Amino acid sequence: MPSKVYFTSFRETPEQNIYQKLDRLMDRLPVSSAFQKGDLVAVKVHFGERGNTAFIPSYFVRRVVDRIKESGGKPFVTDANTLYVGSRSNSVDHLETAAMHGFTRDTLGCPVLIADGLRGGAYVEVDIDGRHFKKVKLAHDLVRADSIVCVTHFKGHELAGFGGSIKNLGMGGGARGGKLAMHSDIAPQIKAEKCIACGKCAANCPADAIAIGKYAVIDPKKCIGCGSCIVVCPTQAVRNGWDSGAQKMQEKMVEHLAGFVKHKKDRIAYLNFIMNVSPACDCYGHADHPIVPDLGIAASLDPVAVDAASNALVMASAGYKDSELKNALEPGSDKFRDIYPEVDWNVQLDHAEKMGLGSKKYELVLI
Repeated sequence: MPSKVYFTSFRETPEQNIYQKLDRLMDRLPVSSAFQKGDLVAVKVHFGERGNTAFIPSYFVRRVVDRIKESGGKPFVTDANTLYVGSRSNSVDHLETAAMHGFTRDTLGCPVLIADGLRGGAYVEVDIDGRHFKKVKLAHDLVRADSIVCVTHFKGHELAGFGGSIKNLGMGGGARGGKLAMHSDIAPQIKAEKCIACGKCAANCPADAIAIGKYAVIDPKKCIGCGSCIVVCPTQAVRNGWDSGAQKMQEKMVEHLAGFVKHKKDRIAYLNFIMNVSPACDCYGHADHPIVPDLGIAASLDPVAVDAASNALVMASAGYKDSELKNALEPGSDKFRDIYPEVDWNVQLDHAEKMGLGSKKYELVLI
């Protein structure tokens, strides 16, 4: 039986603004079915790296928080620390970055916490039956919360094709040890004939794994598989290890999500904001021009269905000419495969479906 995915566009009228439409979306889902009165509800977001502007604005998250409180839940807004060195690699810097981007107790109306402790070491191991893992390390406060509302900025991703709810909770909810395990098989390669030895990859490498000579050389022993070099290269001389890396990373990401789904059962709700659809992750200190117009908000209790529906909506849209898109400008074209031709985003959906986390078959219910 197809899963229901509720969708509302960003179109507004004098009788109904976007906040009211978001309320209706959450009521129809309903978000409150994922928690009971008095539950501690983790609202999982991405605060955005400093310099990035594509993350979900805090005023939308505040509306989700208010609705949870009205339904009897006790929400807190949270994310886990990053694997790479940046403005969110420890809780002090992370909370300062969150505040800079408008995510504070005052603006959100609830506490803001970092879910895996000061330096990413606070985690809970959850048993799963995966292809790659039998145990996964998940951020402590996300596991210990009674329920989760996963609020996701839907966008492109250099290793997963696109980043939706599966990525936000599966990868983003992993503790540092979990993130390292997800990325451990990825060591990007340099196409020497394309490399101009500009040094941008080395300057942006958080692991100091790249040396510049006649061309860039990546030390696979130091590489943490974050993908920063892929995004910053001006000549596309860096390719990901698709044959052994990106596919496994997607499957490992799904298996971390499986840990949350197993632990929380039916106590997770997923909301995808299909807006500012940037070509790469919000983990970078830039966002670039969106690849399609702002489309709307999709919500479901099924993470596979909500991501499949969100991706289909992006593909059905016309692409922006002044964006990272090269050929996939017409409605119906694969926007993310155009940007990352070596990355098959179907992997994450297929693996999640095989693991029983949801269904790619969905019914789109317009709100």
